[in-house]
Amino acid sequence: MLAIFDVEGVLLDAEFLPILAEKINKQDEIWEITRKGIEGTIKWEEGLRKRIELLRGIDYETCKEVADSLKVMTGAREACFALKAAGWKVMAVSGGFTIMTDRLKEELGLDYVFSNELIFKNGTLDGVVINVDSDKAKSAMIKIKEWKEKKENIVVVVDGANDVKLFEICGLGVAFRAQDIVKDLATVTLEEKDLSKLIDLINTHYGLKIQTQTIA
Repeated sequence: MLAIFDVEGVLLDAEFLPILAEKINKQDEIWEITRKGIEGTIKWEEGLRKRIELLRGIDYETCKEVADSLKVMTGAREACFALKAAGWKVMAVSGGFTIMTDRLKEELGLDYVFSNELIFKNGTLDGVVINVDSDKAKSAMIKIKEWKEKKENIVVVVDGANDVKLFEICGLGVAFRAQDIVKDLATVTLEEKDLSKLIDLINTHYGLKIQTQTIA
């Protein structure tokens, strides 16, 4: 069994680039492009490159400080630890960056994370390497094939239009506090801002009895 999560807005209760943009008063421009990407009204890759271009020149320390400050979503630890304890594999596929997902992988005990990479030259932001594009399923399939996971045993938890191709490779698609387009394509929706509630949805769908533990 495998659970695949989006990161920003799902495992993390924040969007990295808009917060980073506040440091140089470009948050309105960045949010506008971010929103269009999430809603699917512009090509996601194009939007990402535009945003990085607007933020070019910010120093590495500021980027790292913002990345480390991003709050883990309520219930994310409980959900991930419960799934791991039940013998599941847990993966994240993010349009975000290693500067934030490396910490998350450690904190949540994720088996694997696909994400993009910020390029720094002389200590300042200079560009981006896009490993994960708008077809996140393409990235996820690399590990799905390696782990020999069956479609019906895969759960996907996402919130944005750039995530929906993941629904094509899973047995249970969960729209977590998501855009309408995502809700329309999902198997179930979860509106409550608490990822631990995912365990109830999984138990109901698969007839399981996975227990969530309280984490201090």
